[in-house]
Amino acid sequence: MDFRYLGKSGLKISEITYGNWLTHGSQVENDMATACVRAALDAGITSFDTADTYANTAAETVLGEALKGERRASLEIFTKVYWPTGPKRPKGPNDSGLSRKHIFESIEGSLTRLQTDYVDLYQAHRFDTETPLEETMQAFADLVRQGKALYIGVSEWTAEQLRAGHALAKELGIQLISNQPQYSALWRVIEPEVVPTSIELGISQIVWSPVAQGVLTGKYRPGAPLPEGSRATDEKGGANTVKAFLTDDVLTRVQELQPIAAELDLSMAQLAVAWVLQNPNVAAAIIGASRPEQVAENVKASGVVIPTELMARIDEALGDVVVSDPGQTAARAPQSRPS
Repeated sequence: MDFRYLGKSGLKISEITYGNWLTHGSQVENDMATACVRAALDAGITSFDTADTYANTAAETVLGEALKGERRASLEIFTKVYWPTGPKRPKGPNDSGLSRKHIFESIEGSLTRLQTDYVDLYQAHRFDTETPLEETMQAFADLVRQGKALYIGVSEWTAEQLRAGHALAKELGIQLISNQPQYSALWRVIEPEVVPTSIELGISQIVWSPVAQGVLTGKYRPGAPLPEGSRATDEKGGANTVKAFLTDDVLTRVQELQPIAAELDLSMAQLAVAWVLQNPNVAAAIIGASRPEQVAENVKASGVVIPTELMARIDEALGDVVVSDPGQTAARAPQSRPS
């Protein structure tokens, strides 16, 4: 496993980061979820990403149980705040967003579920247009000073939002070091604006959906029935996240990547993960798994160098199905997940 610095900080994270958005606490039984986390640890993954909203807090609970007994200093645990959680959500007017009240209440719940005294990275799950950014960043700064979060990150922020948040963080003496956007060979909306701004500011990307919700594995074929048991057939949430990629044009183009993967002795999934890691502004690619063997396979993308000529062939193969308009956001992306 290779490691990369996160932003302009001294924090190193595993370039393959394990995430439990769609699986733990909802789609996968707890024993299997724990087995996947153990497989991640065995493969050298030290960084784990979750959020209080995943499976309505259950994902944090499962992750906390799975990591119990591990040496805390050897792990990097990331979680997020923004969306409402709880059995009767939303329960009140302050149960979502990035107000000081919601941030302070949310961190306590996350720490309890994760069974830890602090998180390495606490992330704003979206930008809050209703709360003054000064209030949000002051709350984050106070959590850092209290030792409940070591670093601050965000998710799906625009270049302009990153610049404003970074400036306030600097004034407050804390580090805003990461952004967590959707990014894959098919979905490149961060490249024109977010990445150049992030490089300037010293912010890294921790990217989600590097395999485009499974589409870049090649298992979905043009004109063929959806594979039984795949994410596209899961009505509990997975189907909505992948359906916009399931056009014959996209699927036909994706099949053209198979010879490139074979030339590198990689699976299609490994090629997809390795592709995002070629971007020097990407500190980590988040992978999920419903079976331990999936983790073992995906980590083989760590350390892979794709030659320039093959990167060009990937661009040529995918052609105009690639989405790169910076005006696109996660809210309008092929999924509406809280990343």
